[in-house]
Amino acid sequence: MNALKIYLQPASLRMLALGFSAGLPYLLVFGTLSFWLREAGIDRKTIGLISATALAYAFKWTWSPLVDRLRLPLIGHLGRRRSWLLLAQLGVMAGLAGISVSDPKQSLSFVVGCALLVAFASATQDIALDAFRIESAEECMQAALAASYQAGYRLAMMWASAGVLWIAARAEVANPQNYDSAAWGLAYGVMAASMLVGVLITVYTKEPAAAVELDASQSLGVWFQDAVIAPFAEFFKRNGRNAVLVLLLIGCYRISDIVMGVMANAFYVDMGYSKLEVANVTKIYGLAMTLLGAFVGGALAPKLGAGSKGVMRLMMLGAVLSSATNLLFAWLSTRGHDVTALTAVVSADNLAGGLASAAFIAYLSSLTNVQYTATQYALFSSLMHLLPNAVALNSGYFVDSHGYATFFNSTALMGLPVLVLVWLAARRQSQADSPPRS
Repeated sequence: MNALKIYLQPASLRMLALGFSAGLPYLLVFGTLSFWLREAGIDRKTIGLISATALAYAFKWTWSPLVDRLRLPLIGHLGRRRSWLLLAQLGVMAGLAGISVSDPKQSLSFVVGCALLVAFASATQDIALDAFRIESAEECMQAALAASYQAGYRLAMMWASAGVLWIAARAEVANPQNYDSAAWGLAYGVMAASMLVGVLITVYTKEPAAAVELDASQSLGVWFQDAVIAPFAEFFKRNGRNAVLVLLLIGCYRISDIVMGVMANAFYVDMGYSKLEVANVTKIYGLAMTLLGAFVGGALAPKLGAGSKGVMRLMMLGAVLSSATNLLFAWLSTRGHDVTALTAVVSADNLAGGLASAAFIAYLSSLTNVQYTATQYALFSSLMHLLPNAVALNSGYFVDSHGYATFFNSTALMGLPVLVLVWLAARRQSQADSPPRS
């Protein structure tokens, strides 16, 4: 019981709230929005192409050096991390508010523009928050902060998926029809207001100990070398020949989950599941199993081996389970409208996803140098999105041509190269950790 007290400390509670702020935007432009668009009659091909908005997460490393080193004007007195957090959170709120007053049937381009704003601001928030998390506590607290962050993030994802569907479904009672733009608008308006959780924490929390900032007297060339070149050069120098393998693993690890996720909500609509059915299954079973998976992963890693060995074994388990659960979606596509089967599949998928996420966050955090926290972590988390989101652009075309079952089976097969990469990375890591022979 005493071990759990660490989660009641101010730093952990703060990270829980900021994790909620970070987790809220992603599904609202990448997953839940596709449910709305499909109900509005937008075709699957277009929905797949609109998923390109998530590529903002894949390219956030390009502006991460600015977030890492530059103090913003006007609100810079809050501190470098907090000022960027606040700017990003307000940007997310503005984009969600814009979506809430729109109708995809009438102004799809405006909805896409607002979704791009949300994605860009959300990616910027991730850069600043990852640095804030790593810098705001000693190393002995990092595991607890990561767990608190994951709990807040997953709660937000539940609110951004099940919560939106629940609000929209309830709002349709006054105007019960298959598609109601006003009901969806109300739901997205509530999501915009929910970002106040992060805004208030950012305004009233304390800035972590200052790291290196941009010196205004430096020449552009010197700054570029220090802020842009140095973080990447340090990573390649530290990892040597293993650097390419590490980057390949990061880029591929979540590919089966992310590609499948683009079409998941369109699949629910096409299979005849109502907003309330999807919301209730996700809210009750999905959230519980995701949190269970995250905490099981955190507790299991030390038992699988000391240090990096346990993390790599956990990553292998997470990769196997993530691919295997996509096969369950292929089976679900043959069941028709079956809520019991949906519950079982979503529960298994979220359990695997929570476990894999816990392993992946621990792995990414271990790769960063605290001198370049934001830039290096942004590079790693950007790579996680780049290849999967690029592949997902054609998901709508693939489903139209081959059907959902073949699509889900194909996303499961995408996980096979990941198993090889995890095995190779674990082997290289084991060799690096072994003491030299005398």
